[in-house]
Amino acid sequence: MTRCTALLLALALWTASSQAAGLLASLDRSQVNAGETVELTLESSDVTQFGKPDLSPLEAQFEVRGTRQVNQLNTLGDSHASTRWIITLLPRRTGTLQIAPLQLGNLQSQALSLQVNASPAQEQQTRLEPVFIEAELDQPQVYVQAQALLTLHIYHSVPLFDDSSLSPLLLNDARVEQLGEPRTYEKLINGVRHGVIEMRYAVYPQRSGPLQIPALTFSATLANPPNDQESAPQTPRPGKLIHVASKALSLDVMPKPASYPADTPWLPARELSLSESWSPEPDQPQVGDSLTRTLTLRAQGLSSAQLPPLPLAEVNGLRSYPDQPQLSNQHVEQGLLGIREERQALVPTRTGLVELPALEVTWWNTQDNRLEVSSLPAHSLQVANNPSLVVDTPAGTPQASVDNSELWPWQLSTLLLACTSLLGFGLWWRARSQPAVLRAAQTGPSPRSLLDDLKRACQANDPQATRQALDAWARQQPETLAEMAARFIPLSDALDGLNGALYSETGQYWQGEELWRAIRAIPIAERVQDPVADTTSLPPLYPK
Repeated sequence: MTRCTALLLALALWTASSQAAGLLASLDRSQVNAGETVELTLESSDVTQFGKPDLSPLEAQFEVRGTRQVNQLNTLGDSHASTRWIITLLPRRTGTLQIAPLQLGNLQSQALSLQVNASPAQEQQTRLEPVFIEAELDQPQVYVQAQALLTLHIYHSVPLFDDSSLSPLLLNDARVEQLGEPRTYEKLINGVRHGVIEMRYAVYPQRSGPLQIPALTFSATLANPPNDQESAPQTPRPGKLIHVASKALSLDVMPKPASYPADTPWLPARELSLSESWSPEPDQPQVGDSLTRTLTLRAQGLSSAQLPPLPLAEVNGLRSYPDQPQLSNQHVEQGLLGIREERQALVPTRTGLVELPALEVTWWNTQDNRLEVSSLPAHSLQVANNPSLVVDTPAGTPQASVDNSELWPWQLSTLLLACTSLLGFGLWWRARSQPAVLRAAQTGPSPRSLLDDLKRACQANDPQATRQALDAWARQQPETLAEMAARFIPLSDALDGLNGALYSETGQYWQGEELWRAIRAIPIAERVQDPVADTTSLPPLYPK
């Protein structure tokens, strides 16, 4: 029985490891035209699998034009090997085709779908040119600063050398960005197999009116043609340099609609979404806790450079420390996807209910041609008291009542420190009349030493050490740090700067000179002065 159980456990572990390795399937394009090939990639990291995947489930809807295998070994970090099978498929019909799961040993890929569209009418005409180029726009008119997709297809029925080149797309009144690397595939046109080079550009017009897109020139050198094409009279001779040009296009650029709000950033996009995340989740926040709120703005059809800062309002009871925004772009089937991510640290400064207002972003839907608003709902944070943290009250904020039972330990420690200081001073005075002896060590920190510690921490621009030294110095003052900040505005501003450095990633740039100047400028009645001046020196050990 035990042996059978162990065998079943080993079999289960082996099956789990096989499923973890997996067989991942992906397509290079989600939709194609009739007669175009598409590449299906199967990838596995299970080195125990040998052979080739079973492609028989594909034969009903696809013609398998070729298969190649690529083995890779990644030595960066944890070394691991992977195997990829790249399968070239030609759809047999139009419509939505399902790619069934494929089997490789004990591994199975996931199902995929491919949209096959009918070929445009102009492609039914006979093409005699061995190399030709087509250019098309996804729409005849577009709003100013909105995205227009320009797609170039370079067809060749003869082999070409690798020295091909395309003239750059230069526009004076528009910003142009190439979308990824060129795609290559095959297409049947009138029964003749053509190789296709596809290039896509995102065009963003910067002013309204007609925009002229010039013709682009493709240059390449012909390689040796296959045997069945050597006798064709229309086939150029090998080694010949050819040049083909696309037709010039015109794009109608519309101005910003009159109904769009004048005081709102212009955002023409196909889709726009606004989302947020918290770390940690604000379930039971306490005073002084640091909550990180991440806001993400995604706009399809806009670059990240076009996305404006999010409108964040100041909230009473929360201190905000924003980080630098993170901008990124992704190339998708519909063009460019711009992403703007803003992260901010929120620190509650009081107990009770804190209301975060709703967040709204106004934009123009270029698909439905209408004004829309994406929003995040308002948040309510119930902030609890933090017994382990004393929060400084900024200037102008009413002071909270203080429980006297919490003050007597500090008052007693201050009294003991004062008594020991007086006793030490009396012993020192008595020792002056005695022969020179080794002076006893001080029993506790003096106000002067604490002030020196604070000065050194400020001059070192170290916010953590400065906060510790400031708390130690403030305990020996006749008033609390919050009371001194309420009376002395420069000290309140300096404390806000110190707290900002402690709760954000910009602490390494904090300068402590402002805080030290504020401490030195406090009126003499509000801090303990050192009984010994800076210029006073000790008497000589052996007076003459």
